[in-house]
This record gives sequence, C-alpha cells and structure tokens, in this order.
Amino acid sequence: MARAIWKGAISFGLVHIPVALVSATSSQGVDFDWLDSRSMDPVGYKRINKVTGKEVTKENIVKGVAYEKGRYVVLSEEEIRSAHPVSTQTIDIFSFVDAEQIPLQNIDTPYYLAPDKRGGKVYALLRETLSKTNKVALARVVLHTRQYLAALMPLESALVLVKLRWPQEVRSLDELALGSEVTKPQLAKGELDMAKRLVEDMTSEWTPEDYKDEFEDKIMALVEKKAHEGKIEDVETATGEEERKTADVIDLTELLKRSLGGKAPAKPKAKSTSKAAPAKKPRKASGE
Repeated sequence: MARAIWKGAISFGLVHIPVALVSATSSQGVDFDWLDSRSMDPVGYKRINKVTGKEVTKENIVKGVAYEKGRYVVLSEEEIRSAHPVSTQTIDIFSFVDAEQIPLQNIDTPYYLAPDKRGGKVYALLRETLSKTNKVALARVVLHTRQYLAALMPLESALVLVKLRWPQEVRSLDELALGSEVTKPQLAKGELDMAKRLVEDMTSEWTPEDYKDEFEDKIMALVEKKAHEGKIEDVETATGEEERKTADVIDLTELLKRSLGGKAPAKPKAKSTSKAAPAKKPRKASGE
C-alpha cells in the first residue's frame, strides 16, 4: 500500500473505524529548482523588506493581517497557535446527504481511505451503507493543524475522502453576470440536433492512459538526453519523514445500537467451563 500521510479513525455515533489516509493524486509536473550557476548550490528565497530592499532577519519578522488598506493587526505566534483547531485524529461524521447535493465547485482534493488494523469489517459496512443509500458522509477533519470540511464517498471496493471548500471560499455564479442569451437562450431545433449529432460522433470511452502532459514528456526527454551526454551536476538536498499515530477499533454491533439509543439483547450464557477473557474497554483515537 502507498505510504499513509495520516492515520486516525472515522467516527460516527459511538463507532470508530481505524483508517489510513493515502493521497489519491500525485503532482507530475516538471519542477524547476533554482541553482547558483557558479557553484550549483540550491538557491532559496530571501526575506526582503519591500520598501528598503534590504534583507530582514527572521527574529525581526512578525505576522500581520490586513484590517484596512495600509493598516495591519499584528498577531503573535502564541495567538495564532491558540486559534488552531484541536487535532483529534478522527474524521468526525456529523451528517449524511444525497450524493448529488454536493456542488461540483465545492469539491477540492481527493484522498483514498484504507482500513487500518482490525477495521476491515466496519469499513466495509460503512462503504456498503453509503453505496446502497446513495449517500455521502459529511465530516470534519484536522490535517496539519487546519480543519477541513470533507465528504466520504464509496468508490468500488474502497472509501474516498474528498476535501470540500468552505462555502465562503466558493464564488457565486452571479459574479459571471450571465446575460439572458445564456440563461434563457433561443435555440433552434436544428441547431440542437446538429450539436447533439456532433457530440455523438465524437463520443468515446474514457481511457485516461491515453492522455499525457506533452510538455513534461518533452522536458524529461531533453533531461534524459543531456544526462546521457554527461551534462549533469551534483546538488546536495535533505529530506525527512515523521511518524504518525493511529487509532483502534471496538465492538461494532454494540456501538451501533448505543448510537441509535437502543440496547443490545442479552446474550445466552455459553456452556463452557473455561473463563471468558475480560472485555476490552473502548479506546478513543489518539491525538498527535
């Protein structure tokens, strides 16, 4: 499985489903890094005072939010940290809506969700329930100290988490100022028929492997050619990774009934002389 970028649990009612979040996309474009032509050292961005043009040291930099034109409110690092949401390591489902109700313009970044530890059965139950009811789960999740609105959707045998844009981030279609010739067009039947026929003639199967970034292919071919010619330089770089914590799973049937406000029926006593193992207490998802 691809490397998880986050581990935690899906939470709805009293049910916790341990999951691992895996990016569903990868950025393939060409990255052009700045290098010093004299030494082939990496070149970074300097902190420059835009008025004086002089470099500013890190200790003299503060963060401000524009309040009015030319006027800023300065916030300390402590004040900014206090505004960060508390990371619970959970994807907290708070509602279910019809799948077609999610506007296209609100959809942002997709991620795959994989069951973690012993969460396979509960994971499958949620996926099947969403699929059969044609619902998506709305949830809140904190990633890298920022809270996101998200939707959990079934995709074949898996679950997908899609980050959604907050409503205030989405502009209204009214900003386009569309005229009546667009909103209430007067189209002749012959025009519609010809347009439909053109669409039908150009219709094909979705074959994503046929679509490539030609610019990237040309650049990488040029890079490969120059590398084979020995035109290549050594540049030192540094990378790092961090470990993340995970969550556990607890009894599904009991939690579903407790979430619905009901009680589980009494189970008949097993006819056995051996002592039953003590039940494990439910564990909450661990924080970062």
